[in-house]
Amino acid sequence: MKIRSFEEFWPYYLDQHREPGTRVLHFIGTGLGILSLLTALFTLNIYYVVVAPVVGYGLAWYSHLFIEKNRPATFRHPLWSLQGDFRLFLLMLTRGLDTRETLMPKILPRQRR
Repeated sequence: MKIRSFEEFWPYYLDQHREPGTRVLHFIGTGLGILSLLTALFTLNIYYVVVAPVVGYGLAWYSHLFIEKNRPATFRHPLWSLQGDFRLFLLMLTRGLDTRETLMPKILPRQRR
């Protein structure tokens, strides 16, 4: 099955982020990445622009390697994966993550792509 839109990608993204520890590390990494970019903007220091993806992706990839034990979706779908990270961040920040979205993938067999 070929994914043709972000809305088709979202269930796959959630399936690849089943474990709470994975979602927490993504939340922290995305938050630190955003803070790094804001710091770069306010201090006009390019160093923080370089730090943003290192911190964000570093924590996310660590979680996939050691917690989720799967391959990050970033490698196949980089833009949708980034969009998914931001959606997950906002949903966790606002406590708007629907429990059916996080529990449903656990019921289904893990999707491999």
